[in-house]
Amino acid sequence: MTDDRTRPDLDDTTVEGLGKLSEALETVDQARGLLYGFHQLTGKADRLLQEAVEVLGTAGATQLAADLDRDLVGRNVIADRWTFQIVEDFDENYWATFRAFDQRARDELAGGDRHVFEARMKQGERTHGHPNHEAGPALSE
Repeated sequence: MTDDRTRPDLDDTTVEGLGKLSEALETVDQARGLLYGFHQLTGKADRLLQEAVEVLGTAGATQLAADLDRDLVGRNVIADRWTFQIVEDFDENYWATFRAFDQRARDELAGGDRHVFEARMKQGERTHGHPNHEAGPALSE
């Protein structure tokens, strides 16, 4: 890692490629968050469904409540899978592999430095000498 986050020693094409890879990983991270949200929301929906079954049964709609309880409460949202298994599979098989390749690319091409593309972009957009436009602290090893 270097003290100059803009890495003037790297060519623009390499920096652009690393930036695109980083952006792709950030997009996967957003998708991962949505997947966790899906997992939590479907779990919440199942708990609410259980409450609805109980209330409908109390209201006298016993057949409907029984059918809901039998056919929908606890049902897999995707065939043969619980949502936590989908999340685990995503993490272990896709997200971890994506992160490993991002790390490998940074290690092989930029000495492990992260966000070189963004550092160059910030450097070009900041007003030198203006408060709150500092380049930022140097990386520490």
